[in-house]
Amino acid sequence: MEAIEFWKMNGSGNDFILIDNREGVVAEGDKSRLVQRVCRRRESAGADGLIFLTNSDRYDFGWQYFNADGGEVDMCGNGTRCIARFAYLKGIAGTKMTFETLTGPVSAEVMGRVVKVLMPDPSNLQLDIDLPREQEWLTVDSVNTGVPHVVVQVENLEDHPVVDQGRSIRYDPLFSPEGTNANFVKVHGLDLVESRAYERGVEDETLACGTGAIASALVASARGMVASPVRVKTRGGEELKIHFGKEGDRFKEIWLEGGTSIVYHAELQEEAV
Repeated sequence: MEAIEFWKMNGSGNDFILIDNREGVVAEGDKSRLVQRVCRRRESAGADGLIFLTNSDRYDFGWQYFNADGGEVDMCGNGTRCIARFAYLKGIAGTKMTFETLTGPVSAEVMGRVVKVLMPDPSNLQLDIDLPREQEWLTVDSVNTGVPHVVVQVENLEDHPVVDQGRSIRYDPLFSPEGTNANFVKVHGLDLVESRAYERGVEDETLACGTGAIASALVASARGMVASPVRVKTRGGEELKIHFGKEGDRFKEIWLEGGTSIVYHAELQEEAV
């Protein structure tokens, strides 16, 4: 195969490979396998996921997001921030843009390294879901913020077995067959939540999860524990800021804001895939 230009970017601890695929450099049928191969750490470029920037007839551009396991999913919050900055730096869009996703159009604003995105409205918010509880769990709730999330409030987040319990939640029959992401949180005040995330598709804890940070903030708000804007401290130590409006028990106008960084530009060689 010919070498494929790509960028490696990081959004608050989530790392991604980004490919401008408007000219079809990667065929549709080859994408899943390429993602699986290229996202391998130590053996290839390595990443939590891979994003293809595509053409759109209605908006500035479109995107396809794949988790590291090669599965395409509807949304990735930190990925949207990275693709927005990528599009701006490549001259595909201005500092303000709208792009097409499987969950609908997403608007974004690039402010240097900081990017904020207007996320789709959440759905299926449920408090006290019917999930067998571990002794240390204080509350167990769920919400879909573009992708499904379970949010578990715990007392001791630092030493919590996030991977073991997150994997158990992810594969619980209650969420079959698609599965769910799992977030373990501790609320520190009216404007600060600490969150650790187990992400399906990555099948491990990640340093940050944008849609998980939103889920953590919205669930805490639904329980009357925080008010907008909410800072969400990630496992990687960075903070994401969640802005949202609320009408009764309905959330709207949800903005995800945080930093991005460019790791490098390079070319994928055939031996890497």
